[in-house]
Amino acid sequence: MTASRTPLVVVGDALLDHDLCGRAERLAPDAPVPVVHGTRRSSRPGGAALAACLAAGDGRPVTLVTALGTDAASQTLRELLAGRVGLVEVPLEGTLSSKTRVLAGDRPLLRLDDGDGRAREATPEAVSVIGAAAGVLVADYGRGTADVLRDALAHTAAPVVWDPHVRGRPPVSGVRLATPSAQEARAFARQPDDDGTGGPAGLRTAARDARTLVRAWQAQAVAVTLGERGALLSHGETPLLVPTPAAVTGDPCGAGDRFAAAAAGLLADGALTEAAVQAAVHAATRYVTEGGARAVAVPDRPEPAAEPPADGDTTADAVRAAARVRAAGGTLVAAGGCFDLLHAGHVALLQAARRAGDCLVVCVNSDASVRRRKGDGRPLVPAADRVRVLRALECVDAVAVFDEDTPERILGELRPHIWAKGADYARTRLPEQALVESWGGQVLLLPYLDGRSTTGLARRAALSPAPTPGRPR
Repeated sequence: MTASRTPLVVVGDALLDHDLCGRAERLAPDAPVPVVHGTRRSSRPGGAALAACLAAGDGRPVTLVTALGTDAASQTLRELLAGRVGLVEVPLEGTLSSKTRVLAGDRPLLRLDDGDGRAREATPEAVSVIGAAAGVLVADYGRGTADVLRDALAHTAAPVVWDPHVRGRPPVSGVRLATPSAQEARAFARQPDDDGTGGPAGLRTAARDARTLVRAWQAQAVAVTLGERGALLSHGETPLLVPTPAAVTGDPCGAGDRFAAAAAGLLADGALTEAAVQAAVHAATRYVTEGGARAVAVPDRPEPAAEPPADGDTTADAVRAAARVRAAGGTLVAAGGCFDLLHAGHVALLQAARRAGDCLVVCVNSDASVRRRKGDGRPLVPAADRVRVLRALECVDAVAVFDEDTPERILGELRPHIWAKGADYARTRLPEQALVESWGGQVLLLPYLDGRSTTGLARRAALSPAPTPGRPR
């Protein structure tokens, strides 16, 4: 599936980011500042380099065009990018910009910035790569890479997504999509702040700014990102609000890059702008839920890791997602069942389960497991199709398939904080309850819509009259 995804060229300013994560449980005796101890240091690509890595994580080939020099930070970033993305360099004047965040848990306390390097000039190779691109993302962090390549970006035939920065220049005319944050849109539009609807992040303000920027930039569309509220998409007239699929908490660092990378890749694949923005909002939501930028960080003293599961395995993807959520301090919820014919009762249960935590993994019986439980006539829908339908639901973050009669094995791999079941199990002690409680998890019963069942749907379908020959079904 991933082999058909369109290659993407990411153009912009790469940064080197460091995180110092520890615990803050007291104040210093000589000043009212927190004392952070037990720190762990990790490094990761930042800026356009982070956007490129996130796009590559979607399973597409990515080439990053950025400015790097001979300084130590540039060399470290090259090592972090090796094997992740292709790299086309333009010369950097000065030293690569780097950021160091000091965090207590998930809360940033302090940021230290170093390096003020800027891109010096374009190169023939960089211009050629942009000209041949099938899709382009400009991740402008105001350090000159987009400026020196502006002419090439203005003349490429590829769809361009431009993620602007207030320290950079506006996008070139005709971009397919520009993705400023609400604050960036406010600065570029240069309109009064107060509109009575919540200040700079108000929906009316965002809609007015987006409309202004569509016209000023001659952009085909502008999507103003609104953080936990989602994004507002405008083609210059009535805007479309795309809300987040669920309320999330976590480290939002890099969420804008995740949004822009997802949208750029999907537009390169041929998606409509509305569909690309909706998928990008969902991708950014998952990104924050699963730990944010720290999910792509590399510890300065890495520990040996197990060989990752085969790519494309949905169960392995679910296990990895669960590990990221737990590592980020989020609440992992799991729910299970056959989900043979998805109906309103299933959807209500899954929506309620997702609202109970930060990530929902659905555990699905395999075809063989369903046959053993339900008989030879089941399942009506094969596992691959059931998984595809479940993954399309906004409330579902990942799906795991298990072949046993009960889900104890997959639960042991996921180790959810909450195992959600329908209230029809209220008078039954579940066989997996002791296992879930063994790691401090909780079995939680949720309301279930009466009168909805796969068996009932199948029975009614079997009793319905056959269609008249020659008429559509």
